[in-house]
Amino acid sequence: MGAVSVKARLWLVLALWSAGVAGAAGPDDFSWLAPDGGSSSRQARREAVNAMPLARLPAAQRQQVETCIRTHTLFRRLPHADIDCDAALLQFALEKPEVIVDIWRALGISQLALDPAGEAQWRLADGYGTVGILRLLHAQRRGDGGVLLFHGRGGYAGPLSPRPLSGTCVILVRHEPLVPSGGGCGRHRLTVDAFLDVDGLGLELVTRTLQPLVVRCAAANLHEIGLFMETLSATAVENPVGIERIASRLPRTPEEDRRTLTRIARRAAAAAGTSARGAEADSVSNRLAARWLPPAQPAGAK
Repeated sequence: MGAVSVKARLWLVLALWSAGVAGAAGPDDFSWLAPDGGSSSRQARREAVNAMPLARLPAAQRQQVETCIRTHTLFRRLPHADIDCDAALLQFALEKPEVIVDIWRALGISQLALDPAGEAQWRLADGYGTVGILRLLHAQRRGDGGVLLFHGRGGYAGPLSPRPLSGTCVILVRHEPLVPSGGGCGRHRLTVDAFLDVDGLGLELVTRTLQPLVVRCAAANLHEIGLFMETLSATAVENPVGIERIASRLPRTPEEDRRTLTRIARRAAAAAGTSARGAEADSVSNRLAARWLPPAQPAGAK
């Protein structure tokens, strides 16, 4: 997952989700990027603002969000990500993103660090020049769907910019079931609306030079994350014992969250009528990491 991290390191909005998710392209190879299919239209922006639970935020947080929206450098609605995933696992990933990042690091497919820094706050560093603080301002469940609103502040210093960049971001994540099933698995749609407000010195660089790269990388990252969650969900259904063994190896994840991940895997398997096979964690790791590592490199290899 390392290469897309390099490409997206200017896009602070997606640092929570996607720093570290990648295919095999090198850090300076952007030939794999295609038009992203997202939107920066006024209508999409207006819909995003209307969907934000601003009235439920404390006054100070609401002011931060509204300032970023009012002065934003970039707005993008990413193309919808439709994924087949256990509903409980998807909800867990949204509420505990640091656990998913810990899985990536354990598999050797990410350099991203996402460390809790207080209640619903994370310190992030992607290993390529992006650092910041991200906060979850509001989360609301709606059946098997829900809404999450994040605010971040961070910066980048590296080869893609002649000067350090800094800024703030607001990210709205909405998820809803498309094809639910009695067992909790089904097809879900993720909609991500992102506002990025770059501080003055980097404004012209981003708007004139980096914007096409930024929006395409963000869309590609969300796509790759969806594929990873599909693979993780399918693996949990087929081999919950293997997921449990991987959970036991997560160095930064508290025991309570390891147990929660294990319970979700076992429930998904039980709902699907799958026996709890006991495959080795290494084989499960290789399956999870196969798309994002060179063929000769086993998951977790250094």
